[in-house]
Amino acid sequence: MYAELNAPLATVVGERTAKEFTGLRIATVGDLLRHIPRRYLSGTDLTDLSTIVEGELVAVVARVAEIRRHDSHTLPGRKARPGRLEVLLSDGRGRLTATFFGKAHLLDWWSKQLGQGVAGLFVGKVGSFRDQLQMSHPTFAMMDAGGHIVSTSEEKERIAALSSGGLVGMYPASARLPTWKVAECARLALSALSGADDPWPAWLREEAGVMDLADAFAAVHHPASLAEAARGAHRLRFDEALATQLTMAYRRADAAHHAARPRVRVAGGLLDAFDARLPFALTAGQAEVSEAILGDLGRTHPMQRLLQGEVGSGKTVVALRAMLAVVDAGGQAALLAPTEVLASQHFQTIRSLLGDLGGGRMLGTPDVATDVVLLTGSMPAAAKKSALLRAASGEAGIVVGTHALLGDRVQFADLGLIVVDEQHRFGVEQRAVLADKASARPHVLVLTATPIPRSVAMTIFGDLDVSTLSELPGGRADVATVVVDASTRPQWVDRAWQRVREEVATGRQAFIVVPRISSSAEGTGVVELADELRSGALAGLRVGVLHGQLPSDTKDEVMGAFAAGELDVLVATTVIEVGVDVPNASMMVVWDADSFGISQLHQLRGRIGRGEHPGVCLLVTRSPADEPARARLDAVAATRDGFELAELDLEQRREGDVLGASQAGNRSSLRLLRVLEHADLIAQARELAAECVARDRDLATPGFADAIRATELLASPDWLERN
Repeated sequence: MYAELNAPLATVVGERTAKEFTGLRIATVGDLLRHIPRRYLSGTDLTDLSTIVEGELVAVVARVAEIRRHDSHTLPGRKARPGRLEVLLSDGRGRLTATFFGKAHLLDWWSKQLGQGVAGLFVGKVGSFRDQLQMSHPTFAMMDAGGHIVSTSEEKERIAALSSGGLVGMYPASARLPTWKVAECARLALSALSGADDPWPAWLREEAGVMDLADAFAAVHHPASLAEAARGAHRLRFDEALATQLTMAYRRADAAHHAARPRVRVAGGLLDAFDARLPFALTAGQAEVSEAILGDLGRTHPMQRLLQGEVGSGKTVVALRAMLAVVDAGGQAALLAPTEVLASQHFQTIRSLLGDLGGGRMLGTPDVATDVVLLTGSMPAAAKKSALLRAASGEAGIVVGTHALLGDRVQFADLGLIVVDEQHRFGVEQRAVLADKASARPHVLVLTATPIPRSVAMTIFGDLDVSTLSELPGGRADVATVVVDASTRPQWVDRAWQRVREEVATGRQAFIVVPRISSSAEGTGVVELADELRSGALAGLRVGVLHGQLPSDTKDEVMGAFAAGELDVLVATTVIEVGVDVPNASMMVVWDADSFGISQLHQLRGRIGRGEHPGVCLLVTRSPADEPARARLDAVAATRDGFELAELDLEQRREGDVLGASQAGNRSSLRLLRVLEHADLIAQARELAAECVARDRDLATPGFADAIRATELLASPDWLERN
């Protein structure tokens, strides 16, 4: 069955037609069969014409209320104007005009055809003329009172296929692929299936309560009833959920079979010394999650845990305690960060938290002290050589770095724990390279500051145990967020810059975040805005610029100067989105804030209010009040609950962006599943996937193996491979 479904679409519909499906991301027979109608109409049900939107390619069922004929005529000195047939279509309430242009004999033919039936199926693109919606030259087929096609031309016979079984399927279509043509191709794809065995065993289909796969395809493309179509769509969604959960379940089982060296907490060691020096008490959440992690580290199979937490919830301290426990037990820990700026910040933070406990085996340091080293690609050769030697000898208990840690020259004496920060920046292969540097499988702790709804966690991180830090440590200041409407209240923008000056005057610092590096038709760039502010509203202040195209040493220098208080204002792109910690920064202005998504705005806002001073975040926008982009900004301003915002973000963006499925060149294994809408189905699939592993530990069921392989092949690096 999987072989037939993964056959190239051209084998069924031909090369030319297959190319037309490229824009719909349909490349195989299975892709087409899972491209199901958005809705179904009975051949006798009229379309609600009030739902028609200009610019859409639509198929509507409507009555012909009136036909107005305007024959061709010639004005003096001009060419003859073609005749015109205006057909007023009605659903009983609203109206839509279908217009045809041509010579007299064509007008005669169209008039005759349009008068044959009680209603018609009209397929075409909706435009407008004199502020009235209309369709120009729609393809049509007339129907009798029973909903049966009465025309006989070849094209109309194809359109008639839409209403076979008594229902008209309305497919997602394109200008080159009208809905009737998609339906015809789906019929060809159905006929190409040989009746091969269902990929899921009978016991699984019975427990899941789903119909056979071949029957499901027939049900969604040629349903006898809406209930049958719904049952077919349920089976296809279940398949997507189960394929993902099978992949995760077998990964969990595989991880459990690997041996890891237990790293049992040692009394009186480095961790105890660190805890005794902490100037604050751990939150209840930090203490609970730390205990769970320390318990995992003491087991004989590798920890696979995701630690998610609000910005500023104290994930770094929890991760550092885990690293210190591993060092106490004779091992080493590696912290992998996505950028040099973030790696350097982690290094400085860890050294600051440890004090002389991170000074290595040097005269005057405590006996339990360890060495902490930084390894990045841009380090001078001598510093890099020293870091490599200390990592290989085991002298360095904690090694912080970027992709440089993955290099062939990097070796560890006894790598016991890998901490991956902002894990979505790293693929599974990259972490595998680091894991291969250990003699036994190391424990893995993944950190993310992006709150993840439970349904997404089940789908994307199904092979990881998930821990959550939801409370903020004591002493964190509040952050007030305000939307600044630059279109209707330009004076508010002037006031925003005044507010920045006031904040700097009290000894604080401010971020100004811009969505682009260079100015374009979309808006002002970071460099140009910084220049404008230096010579205008913020003249006299120390203004720095930071963006991704600067050399690494320049970025480090600018960020270091801002962190040290040598700059008052940092005008930057989203390079400051993750991990940058400047407690003295109490204000942020996000320029063209409507260019950012909800989660990204929440991440950016987390850069301020990290000290004792209250924060102010101003979201500057020119987006109209009734636009969806403005609704995003209002939502961010209304709450600091990252999980609430993550749910809203997922609802608005859908899985296409959240899971990476919309990236150019990628095909996602999620076509029909919506992780919020179908959370119960995902949970059911997760339970059944565990049962599948229990019954078939060796992956001997062909359907299971095929589903896992297909999922891993189709999933983009930013989705499944992130864990």
